[in-house]
Amino acid sequence: MGAHEIRIRLGGVSRQRAYQITSRADFPKPLADLAQGKVWAADDVEAWMKVHRRDLDDSED
Repeated sequence: MGAHEIRIRLGGVSRQRAYQITSRADFPKPLADLAQGKVWAADDVEAWMKVHRRDLDDSED
């Protein structure tokens, strides 16, 4: 899953917000850092979102 897919899964957040989220210490580490950008395991991202999504909603207000 790339950054664009993560943005979509997070409800269409901005690129800057997606960068903030994916840079968090508790966000899953990327599997690879390709020329097009970082990629993450979809299962890892989905599991992280189940735990943290409510916190993310609260922090955007």
